[in-house]
Amino acid sequence: MTEDRRRLSATPAKTSQSQAMNAAVRILTHRDHSKYELKQKLQQRGFASEVIDTVIQECERLNYIDDKRTARIYISQLKKKRFGRRHIRMALKKKRLYGAAIETILLENYTKTEEGKNAGKLLEKKKKTFNREEDLKKRRDKMYRFLYSRGFDKDIIADLIRDSVK
Repeated sequence: MTEDRRRLSATPAKTSQSQAMNAAVRILTHRDHSKYELKQKLQQRGFASEVIDTVIQECERLNYIDDKRTARIYISQLKKKRFGRRHIRMALKKKRLYGAAIETILLENYTKTEEGKNAGKLLEKKKKTFNREEDLKKRRDKMYRFLYSRGFDKDIIADLIRDSVK
């Protein structure tokens, strides 16, 4: 049993570029991935870093991976789930999607008006829950914390709370 462990730990990194390319294509058939995500998944599968870099360049050349396209899709998914721009920005950073180009895509695809509408719909959906609280200050605080945790802008939250709690 100890020989098996030694053999496994001494296994050299996979160096076949065609194997890595096949793995990358299989990974990308399920959903779009950022360059960072694809690199991580290929590293987990034991491919050498030089091979991974070559495969990523080839995938970019063939337009299999595109961080801007991935960002647009991910923003759209999170917008449908009614998250605010702050939350979406943090989620994009986790996927290593950031920079001026990604920020521009976020601002183009999720305007402040849309963010306000989403926050309003979310608040309306949770209105019953918030109205159980009789103390007005506590109710406002709960609404604020809820919307802030979903990533909405402080100004949007303040406007919505001012309009809904009178």
